[in-house]
Amino acid sequence: MKKTIFRATLQLPAGEAPVVDLGKMLGQTGVNLVEVKRCYDEATAAQRGDIVPVVVTVFEDRSFALRCRTPPTAFLVRRAVGASGAARPGHETAGAISREQLRQIALRKLPDLNTADLEAAMRTVAGTARSMGVRIED
Repeated sequence: MKKTIFRATLQLPAGEAPVVDLGKMLGQTGVNLVEVKRCYDEATAAQRGDIVPVVVTVFEDRSFALRCRTPPTAFLVRRAVGASGAARPGHETAGAISREQLRQIALRKLPDLNTADLEAAMRTVAGTARSMGVRIED
């Protein structure tokens, strides 16, 4: 069993991770940044245009492991609305998403949520949307 010396979650553009951002977070670990970038870009190439969080674990022999997660809920809601969130959520609305769009976002986020129930996942996503000033339409 390898001993872990560093673990971080990075939110990078899929398929095109900037080496500068990797260097800021992983430079002190001594891991091969070009190899991390290559592995991340290969793993996320199908999701270009998304922000894909990745958990990078560095071991004491300077090897690493990547675990890709699903894009942040706020990113997915912003894309569905076509705009950023409201400046004053609760007072202003930034747009609306349909129940079907909410369902699609919840299905995509389901592997990273702490529930296996789609209805609970939809409520979680709806809460994030409300906090951004996005209304849910039936």
